[in-house]
Amino acid sequence: MKLRITFLAISLVAILWACQPTKENIDANRKPRVVATTGMIYDVVLNIAGDSIDAQPLMGPGVDPHLYKATQGDLKKLTEADLVLYNGLFLEGKMGEVFDKLSRIKPIVAVAETVPEAQLRNSTQYEDAYDPHIWFDVSLWKNAVQEASRALQDIDPDNSEYYRTNTENYLQQLDTLHQWVQKRIAEIPEDQRILVTAHDAFGYFGDAYGIEVVGLQGISTLSEFGLKDISNLVDMITERKIRAVFVETSVSPKAINAVVTGCREKGHDVVIGGNLFSDAMGPFGTFEGTYIGMVTTNVNTIVEALK
Repeated sequence: MKLRITFLAISLVAILWACQPTKENIDANRKPRVVATTGMIYDVVLNIAGDSIDAQPLMGPGVDPHLYKATQGDLKKLTEADLVLYNGLFLEGKMGEVFDKLSRIKPIVAVAETVPEAQLRNSTQYEDAYDPHIWFDVSLWKNAVQEASRALQDIDPDNSEYYRTNTENYLQQLDTLHQWVQKRIAEIPEDQRILVTAHDAFGYFGDAYGIEVVGLQGISTLSEFGLKDISNLVDMITERKIRAVFVETSVSPKAINAVVTGCREKGHDVVIGGNLFSDAMGPFGTFEGTYIGMVTTNVNTIVEALK
């Protein structure tokens, strides 16, 4: 592992030296190049800038950003970009060194770190850290949208008015989405508003929309869970007669399947309510491959399974 990290670090230095941007190549007659780490941030860029920029996502559908490590191909994309947008709050925990080195030569913007500290959830897993999954509260995600818009306007001032107009339009769509989620979750009977998932990614969702959230793993999928954790969750589900639990598209379903089996052995027939998009969206080019589509699909899945 140490050898691999050293190799990537050396490779990054070499690529940075070779690809270090200059005034001439940034101002060349081409679209600005923007790299977004997650699909959610990539979708923000598309909604704000459309085809005025050359945007690329780093992580595709089903990819877990907590575990993601930069490849040689990623380093090339990152060093050729005029702007890199990432979530921050340690979501992309294994890429910190890469971002630190890149920040010496180009704008590297953590869109989630503009959320006021008072609105961030403390991590139950790491001291002095916050839950990075802010996109599950649509009203909080607006902060990330506004920060991405500012960054795009900074690197492409000629199109700043276009970006501002698109940003305002998109924020209005998010306001509508936020209100719709509130109404939809309210359809679930109060005693069944319990969302059980593989890891604790939905805390902001629970706070914003009035649903209790229980994750088998912690905020990061790097955390460990054991037989005792599974046993405790089985007991809770059985005692409270929870109807459904959920798997996540970017997390192995093995542990949740073990929970379902344990509940059935205790005489409680809990079901898998469906697949939720947590740390990654659906395939690009599909409804689920957009932020609004991902949220809409998740909420419909949860409501239909629990009401």
